[in-house]
Amino acid sequence: MSQDLSHSAPKKIGILSSSRADFSIYEPLIRALQSDPEFEAQIIAFGTHLSTSHGYTLDAIKANGFEVAHAIDHCYASADEPQAISQAMGRTLIEFSKLWASERFDLVFCLGDRYEMLAAVLAAKPFNIPFAHLYGGETTLGAMDEAFRHSITHLSQWHFTGAEPYAERVKELTLRPDRIFNCGYINLDTLSRMDFISAEGMQERCGLDMSHPTLLVTMHPETERYTQTAEFAGELCAALEELTEFQVLLTMPNSDTHGHQIRSRVLDLQQRRPGMVCVENLGTLGYASAMKHCSAMLGNTSSGFVEASYFPKPVINLGRRQEGRILTPNIAGCDFVKADIVNLVRSHSRQTFDPNSSAIYGQGHSTACILEQLKTHIFPTLQQ
Repeated sequence: MSQDLSHSAPKKIGILSSSRADFSIYEPLIRALQSDPEFEAQIIAFGTHLSTSHGYTLDAIKANGFEVAHAIDHCYASADEPQAISQAMGRTLIEFSKLWASERFDLVFCLGDRYEMLAAVLAAKPFNIPFAHLYGGETTLGAMDEAFRHSITHLSQWHFTGAEPYAERVKELTLRPDRIFNCGYINLDTLSRMDFISAEGMQERCGLDMSHPTLLVTMHPETERYTQTAEFAGELCAALEELTEFQVLLTMPNSDTHGHQIRSRVLDLQQRRPGMVCVENLGTLGYASAMKHCSAMLGNTSSGFVEASYFPKPVINLGRRQEGRILTPNIAGCDFVKADIVNLVRSHSRQTFDPNSSAIYGQGHSTACILEQLKTHIFPTLQQ
């Protein structure tokens, strides 16, 4: 029997966000769900959103006009050692067991590959809560996130991928091609509609006038080689000391294993290197504007793969953290060796690239695609 939509309640959709990074991706989808009367979208914020040492970005969510339905504390690591991360996963399981016991959802969106995200999704398994996973099928052989991402894929019932090769990998993992939709990346929806800050205007946002040559740098720990984090950070800092022809805008690492070893070294370098600024959080607009205006991106962040291809921006990818991702023509790579970094930055930052580099990741219509699949496949009664 078909539903009478005039009397049916909207579908209750949860959106799991554990960090500033995933929330900036979610934003167009959240706005679309909240403006559609057929859905009731509730933000579930946890992880570093509630960590003061990571900027307490729960406040930033609210400042952007979003209501947070559930703020789950104690779901981030108190330190960046393996034991602290493992304990944070345990606390996340416990805290989310309380949420899933008290709240029912028709569907919950999860995104990516973080340890906090895996714990939150795993806690829901006994409750038979259906999940839609954004951006499974990717590969990052240099990070423990590789195992977390595929685990989240196995725990989820529906899948939205960012590129066709990733959709094929999810098919191999799940054997359910009817539940996989390659809608591209929401990130490109945001960029295609963004009114960027000018290069000169970035002075107010970050302290650097980006009309001058600037490197946008982000280094996260390689969690598969975390015992070498200090060594790798030292090589990067030595390279940045030599690359004096560039200003440096550096965004701080996430809460992975031994992240403090990167933090301490880059903050020390900032004290003695002119034209270098370290920031905790530029915000979605600030970071995208920094990408648009920088001479090149340097480090090992995933934004160097999808978002950077939109402009397209020269990217020097370091080490193995992102090994296995699709390499668009704007990306060159080397390991954490000072001389190699310096040489590659100086040569690669001069290159220009085809603006269609990002086509593999969609055309900026991902949000519309996701909503269409929600209504036609996941909740087909909405079309009746």
